[in-house]
Amino acid sequence: VGSFKSAVTKRYNESRKASGASIWQRGFYDHIIRGDNSLERIREYIATNPQRWQLDRENPEAQGTDEFSLWIQS
Repeated sequence: VGSFKSAVTKRYNESRKASGASIWQRGFYDHIIRGDNSLERIREYIATNPQRWQLDRENPEAQGTDEFSLWIQS
């Protein structure tokens, strides 16, 4: 994955004559779905993600805590 991201970043920056700034999100969390309850929670997380932008840590104006994000990280 690291090699892929590096190659894509290099090509992107060359094509845009960019300074080499990162184009990837800083982090992500894998979550193994182990049952129906977990699957339903993940589906709800995906379906409601846009509505939780005001809680997103990537949002500079975020207010509050996104309980779904805490659950995914655990």
